[in-house]
Amino acid sequence: MGEQAATKVLAGTEEAGAAEDISSHASTLKPVNPSKRERILEGMLQSVGSCGYDSTSVRTVLDSTGLYRQAFYDNFADKDACYLEAFDFGVERLEAQVHAATATEDTWQGTLRAGLGALLEALDDQPALGRALIVEVHAAGPEALERRSVVMKRIVDFIDAARTTAGDAESPPPIAPEGIIAGIHAVVHARLATGANDGYRELLPEFMYFAVLPYFGADAAEQEMQSARA
Repeated sequence: MGEQAATKVLAGTEEAGAAEDISSHASTLKPVNPSKRERILEGMLQSVGSCGYDSTSVRTVLDSTGLYRQAFYDNFADKDACYLEAFDFGVERLEAQVHAATATEDTWQGTLRAGLGALLEALDDQPALGRALIVEVHAAGPEALERRSVVMKRIVDFIDAARTTAGDAESPPPIAPEGIIAGIHAVVHARLATGANDGYRELLPEFMYFAVLPYFGADAAEQEMQSARA
């Protein structure tokens, strides 16, 4: 082999080695695969819902997932950042269940009954998730509470959509939807905070009465309560 050819071969070998080094380094910067990321988010919600936000640590989350610390820090800066994403993850999961339950409904009352029923059933099935999203969000700080406020605003807007379908019924004051949601939230929050692990679906009839009354009157509210008991 001539000297010039040998030089080209050597240069090519060195470039390939450099490329391998870069590729190897880059691979360490990639986040873990989505399945592991979701396991961490689920582990965060489970730990927060079972132990409380203040008692949850990166270690407790990892213990519940069987993953290593590097898997956590490849994706999240710290516990706070992970919880914020886990909050969104948990809310999206619940909203997906609600949307699926209401897909065939074409009235405000039917949509509320089906959606609220699906949410309460989810709390019966996953009370720890409910505590992580509804109770422990207060301990997670201002940004978490801001995200909760965005979710609550969507729910309030849906409730107040009844105003456009109530017909000749007397319109309630503007604060009515906020009061309805605040009342439902307070009951659910209190039960979750005291450790109740079931019985949420049983609240649906009374919640329906409470939500329908200001917009459609006592007779309609009574009818909806009976429908929710069926």
